[in-house]
Amino acid sequence: MSTYNKYFQRFEASFFASITMGVLVSSIMGGIAAMAVLMNGTSPFQMMQLFFVVVAAIGFNGSILSQQSPRTIYNFLIASLTLTTIVTTINFAL
Repeated sequence: MSTYNKYFQRFEASFFASITMGVLVSSIMGGIAAMAVLMNGTSPFQMMQLFFVVVAAIGFNGSILSQQSPRTIYNFLIASLTLTTIVTTINFAL
């Protein structure tokens, strides 16, 4: 069993608790990433990064509100957290 499937099964087993934690973590990580981007200025490149961070965080929240399948919601969570972590790391490293 792959790591993805193992964690997806845990996510699906406690679905409502998982999406609650997912909203909190995704929103917090999105806020940290937005802060990191804006600490480096407001050039068009930073605004593009900020756009992608906001879209990722809202995309995950929107997938929950539109009652997508658990796998779709899980994939949005992974994508949101991956993107915000990469953007945060890049902007704090500069």
